[in-house]
Amino acid sequence: MEISQILKAEHVLLDVRAASKKQVLEVLADRAAALTGESERAIFNVLLERERLGSTGVGRGVAIPHGKLPGIPGLFGLLARLQAPVPFDAVDEAPVDILFLLLAPETAGADHLKALSRVSRILRDRTVCDGIRAAATAEEALALVRLPGTARAA
Repeated sequence: MEISQILKAEHVLLDVRAASKKQVLEVLADRAAALTGESERAIFNVLLERERLGSTGVGRGVAIPHGKLPGIPGLFGLLARLQAPVPFDAVDEAPVDILFLLLAPETAGADHLKALSRVSRILRDRTVCDGIRAAATAEEALALVRLPGTARAA
């Protein structure tokens, strides 16, 4: 699975305004709904339910909200950079300003886990995250997650 299969330039949001974790999830659900044709409420509920199991904040200002959604035809990714970090109950207690939303069909199984693993590896790279934070355009941010060093198979 290559990131380019699930993440396009129109799937990148820069300088998102949100004051809370809930608002961030609402913004992500709204954009994902617009791009997938799925229900905004259904996406939000899947994300919120996953957060209730434990925060998807993985540390160093990064969160990977994810879930399985009935009816979505395949894996879907959305990259967002917040205008200002928000508390996200991350493992290191640091606020979050970079998020990668990952949605998968209920039947995705191992593909969902492989995609999560790939995204996690990419966003563990401090250079990639610093680049996303400095990116002037969606295309610049997208290019960072597609760097040759991040292209190893999941």
